Amino acid sequence: MIKVLIVDDSALMRKKVREMLESDPDIEVVGAARDGQDGVTKARALKPDVITMDINMPVMDGLTALCIVIEENICPVIMLSSLTQEGAATTFEAMELGAFDYVAKPGGTVSINIDEVREDLLTKVKAAVKAGNSKLRRKTAKPVKKKLVVEQEEEEPLELDEYPAVCIGISTGGPKTIFDVLPELEKNFPAAVFMVQHMPPSFTATYARRLNEYCRIHVKEAEAGEEVRPGVCYLGKGGFHMTLYKKPGGKIIIRLTKKPEHHFVPSVDVMMDSVQSCFGDKTIGILMTGMGDDGANSMVKIRKGGGFTIAESEESCIVFGMPKEAIARGGADVVIPSTKIAGELSRVVKRGW
Repeated sequence: MIKVLIVDDSALMRKKVREMLESDPDIEVVGAARDGQDGVTKARALKPDVITMDINMPVMDGLTALCIVIEENICPVIMLSSLTQEGAATTFEAMELGAFDYVAKPGGTVSINIDEVREDLLTKVKAAVKAGNSKLRRKTAKPVKKKLVVEQEEEEPLELDEYPAVCIGISTGGPKTIFDVLPELEKNFPAAVFMVQHMPPSFTATYARRLNEYCRIHVKEAEAGEEVRPGVCYLGKGGFHMTLYKKPGGKIIIRLTKKPEHHFVPSVDVMMDSVQSCFGDKTIGILMTGMGDDGANSMVKIRKGGGFTIAESEESCIVFGMPKEAIARGGADVVIPSTKIAGELSRVVKRGW
């Protein structure tokens, strides 16, 4: 049995979350706490396998309680956050502090329709237990800012006649792991970068701005109709697939669409297939930590089409799902830990493969 402790100041939320968790025969709720301080006390006593943690609570907030749980190495923590801009910013701070993942309450802090995220919550609780604490602790150091946003926006865009495209697919554990890659890319990186991180629609704009503060390459949320340029990382907008089309004059334009139907919107497979259709054998695919197999088939297509592919290895993956599937299907030229991806990427972009 997976033992879970619920920490939330709302009695209704504690009841709803308990019902969702206990609907799975493999999960047992061993306790519930009304605030962060109560949660820390009960976590020490009950030794749960996973904690679900609200963020906004009296006495002690969720971030403070999270830091104590992580410092004492008690167990992985899944944050329950609100689907707002403010909620998104706090959620990413929690991820950088060491939370395993998050589940966004669809109706705000007190969400009567929280049943909508039942499957997401159950899946992440089980993934958290499987991942354990060891990999999480290696990724909890908050990244150092390397450049101010205002300085980046004043730079002239990089102009190149020909350049490759880099496609990055990442999911569970991604908000921490991506800091091993994007901040390491140089200013004026001579490729266009497209990234899909499975995330709610209201989170991606905040996430892009936060990444941009830490990176020398410019990171932005993708916008429909904008022209693709090298030296920019385009983050897929939540709720839309990120695709490309090439105009008769050769310019490549971003298109946002809700089709085709897919379990994930945005989808890594949809993005990678579209990028490859425009860039052909100048496409580099990267698949990193995450549950499921989104992107695995496209990695195979990129490799067979003469492009180059990198899969994150199990040793650094918080969840070895998506890259594992790509490797199993023959879609990986190189399998390396996240800390080596930026170096390998710079090498193949500059020297070819």
